[in-house]
Amino acid sequence: MKRLITRLFILCVSLLTLAVGAMVWFAQSPLSLKQPTLSVTLEPGSGMRQIARQIVDSGVNVPPQLLVWLARITRQDNLIKAGSYELEQGITPLRLLDRLSRGDSTQAELALIEGWNIRQVRAALDRHPDLRHDTRGLSDAALIAQLGLDARHPEGLFFPDTYLFARQSSDLAVLRRAARHMQDVLGREWAGRAEGLPYRSAYEALIMASIVEKETGQAADRPKVASVFVNRLRQGMLLQTDPTVIYGLGDAFDGNLRKRDLLADTPYNTYTRSGLPPTPIAMPGAAALKAALHPPRTDYLYFVARGDGSSAFSRSLEEHNRAVNQYIRKSAKP
Repeated sequence: MKRLITRLFILCVSLLTLAVGAMVWFAQSPLSLKQPTLSVTLEPGSGMRQIARQIVDSGVNVPPQLLVWLARITRQDNLIKAGSYELEQGITPLRLLDRLSRGDSTQAELALIEGWNIRQVRAALDRHPDLRHDTRGLSDAALIAQLGLDARHPEGLFFPDTYLFARQSSDLAVLRRAARHMQDVLGREWAGRAEGLPYRSAYEALIMASIVEKETGQAADRPKVASVFVNRLRQGMLLQTDPTVIYGLGDAFDGNLRKRDLLADTPYNTYTRSGLPPTPIAMPGAAALKAALHPPRTDYLYFVARGDGSSAFSRSLEEHNRAVNQYIRKSAKP
């Protein structure tokens, strides 16, 4: 009996040694990939068995259960992070798990451009191949609810920037980051704003910044453009800015702004309604926000485009009319 127990013990030790040796060999052996490089996407919330299956389904020739066991032995099964990973031929299971647990993933990117409106933002999200399109088909009201934003309309609430994300991230996650970024920048500028501005809230400053963004052809003119609109608000003058009219026309705008459009009353027609429009008309960038909240002291009340991207600024209507004749009607020599 004693001899039998000894033999069983030796057998168990031998099997354990073989198992350990086999696992060490597996952990350090190069994996076979269907292509020289593969993109593997791990979904958020996946357990280790699901992760192993996603890796196999992506084209990695590995026994999934062995990968699960190796992850548990190395205590990495609860450390693996969702995301997209580029794998190259020759990677070992041990190196693979190390990369996944460090979150060494490849990232996609989305650029939100200054001056875009919400329709353009949503179109960019919808056509991006590396995003999960959870916002597709949502109304603007439903989108605001999903993002938990305290606003009536999503226009202008997202900061224009380039956002990096793991492939197959939700477009809602990207928008949440853009909204937080805008809140941070706007909050900082609002807290340090110049005295005596004609805004009742940070949101009104955001509206003004969106107008400044759309009205500026050259960056150097942005502060003076802001000063014109601030001066007009202070004096109770109509803003009379074309971009707000165009925004109010929506899909009816065909690229040609006519006199009848300037006379057609909408909530965004600043030729027929005093004060600021009800919402922003686009995403303002940091420079437009700064200009709206720190405008220089000027006595300009008008400006007109010169045709080269810059603007000519005027203090009186008479001076402005001369500039219009010069740069728009071409009835005076430059």
